[in-house]
Amino acid sequence: MSPKQQRGEVTADLLLQAALRVFVEQGEQKVTVNAVCQASGVSLGSLYHHFGSIDGLFVALGHRWLGRMLEELTGSLVGARDARSGIEAVVAAYLRFTQEHRDAALFLHSSYAERYGWAQGRAIRDAQEARLSPVAAWLDPLVAAGEIAPLPQPLVESLILGPVVAVARRWLAGYGDVDLDEAARVLPDRIWQAVRP
Repeated sequence: MSPKQQRGEVTADLLLQAALRVFVEQGEQKVTVNAVCQASGVSLGSLYHHFGSIDGLFVALGHRWLGRMLEELTGSLVGARDARSGIEAVVAAYLRFTQEHRDAALFLHSSYAERYGWAQGRAIRDAQEARLSPVAAWLDPLVAAGEIAPLPQPLVESLILGPVVAVARRWLAGYGDVDLDEAARVLPDRIWQAVRP
């Protein structure tokens, strides 16, 4: 990689970090090109050069952190012996990611990310296909073997991740009534009841 490319990557990374920081510290309404440039120390021209717009910057931010989360979820399945232990691993990985990367989780669970996700759902899914394929590779044989109920894959994914996402959102909202460690202990059994044959 040339020095110019390295500088470009550093600049893009500074902008992404600053965008997340502004989002978390000031809220979605305060995220502007000027606020991100000021927080990053990067010029307006560089932001437009790398991302095209503030929306392009936040799309890249979403892809970055969604990719990291999916890598952790799929990585958690590597040692799973069976369907139930896989569910336990995915629940633990999701909640651990939420706790360890709170700012990124706030963004990924935000109304902005949700609006973008609905508008661009197919494109996001296609972009993440390579990262999601290990989940499908894990699920499909379990369904075929009768370890998981014979439901369409999107329904199984929703039954597994839906409750975990809801708990993560509640914890991120700061209600103070959810303990993620307790959720990691309780949810897998409840989810298993929903997806077992």
